[in-house]
Amino acid sequence: MPHQVTIQSSGHQFTVNDGETVLEAALRAGIVIAYGCRSGACGTCKGRLVEGAVDYGTYQEHAMTEAEKGAGLALFCQARPSSDLVIGCREIGAAVKGIRIKMMPARVMKIERAAPDIMVLHLKLPANERLQFLAGQYVDLILANKVRRSFSMANAPHDDAFLQLHLRNYGGPFSRHVFEKMKEKDILRFEGPFGIFFLREESAKPVILLASGTGFAPIKAIVEHALHSGMQRPMTLYWGCRVRADLYMNELCEQWRREGKLRYVPVLSDAPPSDDWSGRAGFVHRAVMEDFPDLSGHQVYACGAPVMVDAARRDFTAHCRLPEEEFYSDSFTPSVPASG
Repeated sequence: MPHQVTIQSSGHQFTVNDGETVLEAALRAGIVIAYGCRSGACGTCKGRLVEGAVDYGTYQEHAMTEAEKGAGLALFCQARPSSDLVIGCREIGAAVKGIRIKMMPARVMKIERAAPDIMVLHLKLPANERLQFLAGQYVDLILANKVRRSFSMANAPHDDAFLQLHLRNYGGPFSRHVFEKMKEKDILRFEGPFGIFFLREESAKPVILLASGTGFAPIKAIVEHALHSGMQRPMTLYWGCRVRADLYMNELCEQWRREGKLRYVPVLSDAPPSDDWSGRAGFVHRAVMEDFPDLSGHQVYACGAPVMVDAARRDFTAHCRLPEEEFYSDSFTPSVPASG
């Protein structure tokens, strides 16, 4: 039977239907609470059960510990109510209001190999259709067996003739399909937009943009949106990769730097001698800490591997005085379920 959920801080209410998670029902009702991966892997949607009970669902142990569960916390992307609820959670501001989540087809118009293991897809929406989204958000590609794969959009909303997705070859069935079989004119289905990773434009603080690997995709969208909108806040982009070839759009970043639009710092963690690399080396978030020992007056937007995002959040807040609420992130978590 349906259950009613009340958000304690705002009094907003919505109904959760049978089989729905708290997050799914909130989004369906147009109420956006903090969330990220939607698969129980990142912990962004973690909130408090003030009243009521839930089925906690399946999640990864690092996203919520047994101690947190015992203290009354739940992951709302997985939790399904077994009674009416009162919850404590973080609601997201007006920027995402009115953006509808859609299920749409798209045609593959161009496939570009940007690096040995990176493919860039350009997807065309149906005629007279438009996807409203914020720079930094993502879509789910829906495969034939109904399995979903999440990919951030690398284009800004004003540049929406095509949706641009950056895919790394991880060796799985979908990666093999993209790299070995996908052809131009193929039809894909997707749902979106999702996510709360977007530029908080009401702030005047300087911006640190931090990417690892294909976490560059939503960072690219945010940069292009900021430039298009005429934002005057200083931006510094740090892009961390293993080897030089992984900086698959390095020339675009260098162009932004040459034109004075931002400061750009590429960082390689495992460059071989053949790369002849003379730039910054090591962990990319450490490069930020070397350059900005005091982040108290900044905002940070970090996207990429969970180990990088988690380390940046921990170290920036603990050692660089970054306010916790000024760290915005999208962690590219695996979709494989763990314990629950």
